[in-house]
Amino acid sequence: MEIPPTQKLGPNTGLDLVRATEAAAIAAARLMGRGEIDAADQAAATAMAAALANLEIDGRLVMGEEVRAMAATPLSGGARVGTGNGPPADLIVDPVDGRRQLAQGRAGAVSFAAVTNRGALWTPYPAAYMEKIIVGPQVAPYLVPECLDAPAGWTLALVARATRRSVRDVVVFVLDRPRHVHLIDEIRAAGARVMLADDGDIYGALLAAISGTNVDILMGIGGAHEGVLAACAVKSLGGAMLARLAPQSEAERAAITHAGLDTKRILTCDDIVSSNQIFFVATGITDSILLRGVRLAGDRAETNSLILRCETRTRRMIFAEHLLTW
Repeated sequence: MEIPPTQKLGPNTGLDLVRATEAAAIAAARLMGRGEIDAADQAAATAMAAALANLEIDGRLVMGEEVRAMAATPLSGGARVGTGNGPPADLIVDPVDGRRQLAQGRAGAVSFAAVTNRGALWTPYPAAYMEKIIVGPQVAPYLVPECLDAPAGWTLALVARATRRSVRDVVVFVLDRPRHVHLIDEIRAAGARVMLADDGDIYGALLAAISGTNVDILMGIGGAHEGVLAACAVKSLGGAMLARLAPQSEAERAAITHAGLDTKRILTCDDIVSSNQIFFVATGITDSILLRGVRLAGDRAETNSLILRCETRTRRMIFAEHLLTW
């Protein structure tokens, strides 16, 4: 995708964007472990929306969480963000990935956001679900579209060969859902190990795409909105992704058909985000393998964030202390 110089995102866009995930994470952390899923999500979304309004871009959110939430949110798809004075840009955000973990005070809740050039993001609205396979840079050259329809054991053997290990050493991230019962059985029958998660498939995508996390591949059906966000991260890390819409109800299938979307098309990262001008940011809400959760103490908060820049393949880890004004 050729970007005119006047429409390119500045090199510090990621540092500006991370303020939005920091704000969301701090707001959500106030409600950690209180069992209030919707209240925590709403608090994070409100804080993120306020922070996004200060970005020096002419931004819009290409897709929100309203498809599955069945209600408008402060971050609904189509909303304008930024001051309007900067380059045109598309954003996709998730104030709380891992809402159940947050409500239960468990590890793995993270706030995410990504920004790229206007028109670069594929938008699967009104689809809610997507089938995904995600791997890191070492396996990326070997991932082929056939993997999405092949038996799990075939794909896991490919991962094992690419990493020069046996299948029994491979770890697969899978969401713990009834729809994945047969997939989990296939993975175990092939001899691989499974990391089950209650929520958080953007987080799982990062684990699969970053080396040293003990996760080799993500498999299964998760959110379509989360899949677009994950593609921004995976492309920035040099990993690979295969994806295909996977409607989970007749109503969703009818809506997808009416919108003219193809449920048979297999997409890659480049199909989902066509530009290399990508900034992906994440801030931990609760502790996880990748990021430390928010620490609150009186009028201070400490956060730990990740910033990825696709164009330069830069990965930054940031520890910040914030003076709270509320």
